[in-house]
Amino acid sequence: MPEVLSPKVLMDKLVSFPTVSRDTNLPLVDWVEDYLNGHGIECHRYYDPEQPKAALFAHVGPWEDGAVVLSGHTDVVPVDGQPWESDPFTVTERDGKYFGRGCADMKGFDALAIWALVEAKRRGVRTPMQLALSFDEELGCTGAPPMIEAMQPVLPKGAAVIVGEPSMMQAVTGHKGGQGFWVDVWGFEVHSSIMHTGVSAIMEAAKIVDWANQVNAEEAEKTPSVVAAAFDPPWTNLHVGLIEGGTASNITAKHCRFDIGFRATPDADIGEWGDKVRTKIAEVETGMKAVHPEARIDVEARFAVPGLRPEENGLAEEIARSITGDNGTHVVSYGTEAGQFQAAGYSAVVCGPGDIAQAHQPNEFITVAQFNAGHAFMERLVSRLQEG
Repeated sequence: MPEVLSPKVLMDKLVSFPTVSRDTNLPLVDWVEDYLNGHGIECHRYYDPEQPKAALFAHVGPWEDGAVVLSGHTDVVPVDGQPWESDPFTVTERDGKYFGRGCADMKGFDALAIWALVEAKRRGVRTPMQLALSFDEELGCTGAPPMIEAMQPVLPKGAAVIVGEPSMMQAVTGHKGGQGFWVDVWGFEVHSSIMHTGVSAIMEAAKIVDWANQVNAEEAEKTPSVVAAAFDPPWTNLHVGLIEGGTASNITAKHCRFDIGFRATPDADIGEWGDKVRTKIAEVETGMKAVHPEARIDVEARFAVPGLRPEENGLAEEIARSITGDNGTHVVSYGTEAGQFQAAGYSAVVCGPGDIAQAHQPNEFITVAQFNAGHAFMERLVSRLQEG
């Protein structure tokens, strides 16, 4: 008989793989596949064509549509420069908490999902269960869409997706979406004393940044829609988080690079907001070229994540609420892969153990109580699927 590992041992193993988004996740995927294969569970992969990473997905139970899908991501954010008190890639228990990179976001849930899949196989569920482990969620949820597409011809179509981002085991039924861009502004260098004859990439970039501030102020003044009113803030907001450029204090900057993105309420049109950003950039570029034809702005799309819209009589929500007993209304302003599953035709909800406030932090942790609550959730879910 193959050894059945506990959720805690599974989390220990998953955290030991340093799957920072800039690095490969294949050793973790190899280990998970070997473990599941040992329990008679066939796994499937989607390989990223441009980097050594893969998504893993599997199905147990009757070979039919209607599975409950447990969805998690395998990547974590870096620990560089963070003041950890213990090895971030070794789970350490102290003060009623499990410390380690990914314990909250979200290898704790991944471990619970792997445990549940094995239990569902062992107990012979009547309603099928699926596992979907993605990559590059921390880079803008870019790994989930090709994984979801790859699942369609290989597995029966799932009905409800539980995305286990840390929500304190509350049923989150709505989240914002968004899109992000890298913007490279190319100016024309001259001495700053005759700056009117050149083009400063930094000062032109500043026009776009200032425009983002103006748009935010305008959106904040609007009366929010019913859907938007549930969020904090209740509007779509633009943000610039990184910017660099320039050569010297007395030269108009040749180059400036920055990122710009927006977090959109679920009822906002992401395509329209993307067009709005590109239109403003094109307007600034036109003014630059009027001064010097070599000046230009290059735009590269970083990511696009759809929002999660609350569903009317959604199956995923019903499952999460029936197991947790949570009847509150919960929405979040960050994005997850739940919106991507919903866009692909699945019912989706976010429900997982741990506190999102711990995500990405030094000494990231999940409380033992929350991890145990996640385990109890999976026990009840498997029992429900046994009943059919």
